[in-house]
Amino acid sequence: MAHDRYVDKKLASTANRFFLRTEQFVYIALAVILLLTTVLAMAGLCALLIDGLHDWTGTTVVFEIIDRLLFVLMLVEILYTVRASIESGALSSEPFLIVGLIACIRRILVISLETSSLTQPNNWTSESSDLFHAAMLELGVLGGLVVVMVGAIWFIRQGKIP
Repeated sequence: MAHDRYVDKKLASTANRFFLRTEQFVYIALAVILLLTTVLAMAGLCALLIDGLHDWTGTTVVFEIIDRLLFVLMLVEILYTVRASIESGALSSEPFLIVGLIACIRRILVISLETSSLTQPNNWTSESSDLFHAAMLELGVLGGLVVVMVGAIWFIRQGKIP
């Protein structure tokens, strides 16, 4: 009887180590892929920045650069989450909320850029009016999400949410 418990414990311990190593391998592979994606996004950002220097009076390039910067920031935050998960062996919700917050802000900037030309009087049509109303609805939802995520991050940092 005692021998069976010993064998069961040893088997469970071996299985636990195997799954832990597998999980760590997956996290490391994911981190490498995220790192390569971040490098690729940074290279694209540099190319965009060089193009922007040629047309430094345009605002479209500035919005595109900010959009790309926020995308890189999201990737770095996800990479941080993966690194922290490898170290601690557990997932934390705060980094994901930060990524979601950055994604919302990024989308708000993109919508602002897309609708900036619609608000010009000579561009106003019934079709652009519908598009503008849909964009404003999406901005309202995104604004609400920003408030909720900031509140959740605040509660986590206050220790009120595990």
